[in-house]
Amino acid sequence: MIRVVLLDDEELVRSGISMILEAGGGIEVVAQDGDGRAIVELVHRHRPDVVVTDIRMPHVDGLEVTRRVRALPDPPAVLVLTTFGLDEYVYAALESGAAGFLLKDTPPRELARAVEVVAAGDAILAPAITKRMLTAFTRGPGAQQPDALAQLAPLTDREREVAQAVATGAGNAEIARTLHMSESTVKVHISRIIAKLGLENRTQIAILVLRAGLA
Repeated sequence: MIRVVLLDDEELVRSGISMILEAGGGIEVVAQDGDGRAIVELVHRHRPDVVVTDIRMPHVDGLEVTRRVRALPDPPAVLVLTTFGLDEYVYAALESGAAGFLLKDTPPRELARAVEVVAAGDAILAPAITKRMLTAFTRGPGAQQPDALAQLAPLTDREREVAQAVATGAGNAEIARTLHMSESTVKVHISRIIAKLGLENRTQIAILVLRAGLA
């Protein structure tokens, strides 16, 4: 059973998301709240596998929630929800260690599947939205392409190919087919990339590759 803490400032939205997540029987929403002020206490008390949080909330928003959660020892994964296709807070949340994001109009089955994916230690990179958002972010003020290139320097040629594939939003199976390797080998490469570059997940790999202008 995957344990979820759910944050959203609209009670009706929380109720709907909770019903969607629990419909399949493999996910339990163990706590809900209308903002992120109590998130550290909720995580300590309920030990969730995933925190699902709205991005725009009063008092403590989803960005600060992500920072506080990821700063904890052995933190749960964070999945950010947003109404907006291009939201600067989402970019910052991804950089702060969120496992990914979804729009609130995501079909119910995909929302539940996203929670399962991040609970398993993977990240959500929806190709149609994520590439557009991350690309827009890399073009914004403060983008440091030379720094990004330098940070990627420790990677082998094969690891760089995998990193570039991750930045397209491709899943492990698609990367394996494209690069002619097994899925298990893809996972090993991704783990090594994360370790070498001091990152938290594949979402941050994508941000870095896009900043470097390699995808």
